[in-house]
Amino acid sequence: MSEESEDLSEWEQVSGKKIISFSFGWILMFFLGGQFNIYVFYYYNVEIGMPVMLLGLAFVIFAIWNAINDPLIGYLTDRPFKWTRKWGMRFPWILIGGVPLLICWWFTFAVPDSIVESSDPWPLFWYFVLITCAFDTFYTIYTTHLGASFTTHFVTDADRRRASAVNTTLPNVLALIIGLIIPIFYVYGNRASMVFAMTIVVILLFCALIILIPGIRESDELKERFLKGYEEQPKRDPYFKMMKDAFGRKSFAATLICFMLLTFGSTLSAASNVYFMKDVLGLPFAFAVYTGIAYFVGMICSIPLWSNMSRKYGHAKTMKLSFLLMVFSYLPGLWITTIGEAVFFSVLGGAVAGCFWVTLGPVVADVYDECTICTGKHQEATYEAFRALFNRLAFAFVGIVIPIIQIITVYNTAPDAVQTPTAIIGLRIQRSLIPSLLALLAFIVMHRMYDLIGDKQVAVKKQLQEMGL
Repeated sequence: MSEESEDLSEWEQVSGKKIISFSFGWILMFFLGGQFNIYVFYYYNVEIGMPVMLLGLAFVIFAIWNAINDPLIGYLTDRPFKWTRKWGMRFPWILIGGVPLLICWWFTFAVPDSIVESSDPWPLFWYFVLITCAFDTFYTIYTTHLGASFTTHFVTDADRRRASAVNTTLPNVLALIIGLIIPIFYVYGNRASMVFAMTIVVILLFCALIILIPGIRESDELKERFLKGYEEQPKRDPYFKMMKDAFGRKSFAATLICFMLLTFGSTLSAASNVYFMKDVLGLPFAFAVYTGIAYFVGMICSIPLWSNMSRKYGHAKTMKLSFLLMVFSYLPGLWITTIGEAVFFSVLGGAVAGCFWVTLGPVVADVYDECTICTGKHQEATYEAFRALFNRLAFAFVGIVIPIIQIITVYNTAPDAVQTPTAIIGLRIQRSLIPSLLALLAFIVMHRMYDLIGDKQVAVKKQLQEMGL
């Protein structure tokens, strides 16, 4: 029997059309977050030729900006405004963030030739810092309110499981199709090919943003649920008090630490993918189409299994299993030498990722429900921002680890270079061993700290309904 609460029938079931429309929002979130991790460090390091220590410094500055920007934006925008009763609490912010986000993404790769060809690296350094910080600002606005919307649009466990299954399947299918454009068109040593690929990508993502609109529109009843808590408690707690109270809840702290560790590992592994294909396997990047499809097949085919397991054993326990499986899914990168091996283990890695993504939405929503009954109002965007603050520190981690490994192993950044065995070992460690160890730490933390299961989870859901929130 599931450890999670029975559905509460007084909440109307969400329509399939709304779930599908809402899922299109995750395309931007999955694609841009993932592709930033894969391409940006490599692109500036190898294709543009930015000195690796300067690039590492830029990533650290970027991470510091994230640490300031993410929680601040969440706190400042997570309240009613004059337009809230008419347009909604989250809907306007999702659009305000989404459009400029895509523009910034294009300019991240379309670096002016005058800056690239300059003998002075500092204009390139500042261009990178400014464009990526602008990108992250709008990414934060967009993802903070999209993530917060999941909790309020989908209230019951059944709706959250349905929405989470669709949000894992459909966006990943479309993100994969869009993502395949890059390896098809991108050629090592040809920046114009990358810019062309990203132009097509941005057009398609604009289409996804338009399709998202019906799914994120808020009903009058939902707007009233937002406003109810603020009308009864108009005074907001100070920012640092909110942070302290949130971190004082074991389940919130557990998920924050776990997601931070997993983001560190996945970002480092993703940032190593192009290096791995080019330098370890010695293949054109077009071969990434095969590993991408394999990863997708593993993820999609595994979703029914993980959804059923989540319903039977609870999404928290299933998420813990995904952490343990990640420990082993990263390790094959230590010995893979052929595209066949890479494809096989990509299938398994996709299956493990499917387990995590199926449970992510319900677990986070449960944590935010607990926060809501403790504070008496919906402040999910603020909590999303707290979580994003720690997740974004992954970029500082990448900005420190990759330069250190490249210096120690004497990595050659020339696009056509043949790497030494020592450099190859360094690439394998940063792509596989370090992420595996971080996943193991996440499993230990989740196992010891997360307590929002069984009767406690049921009580939270019932109390939320009794409070009319």
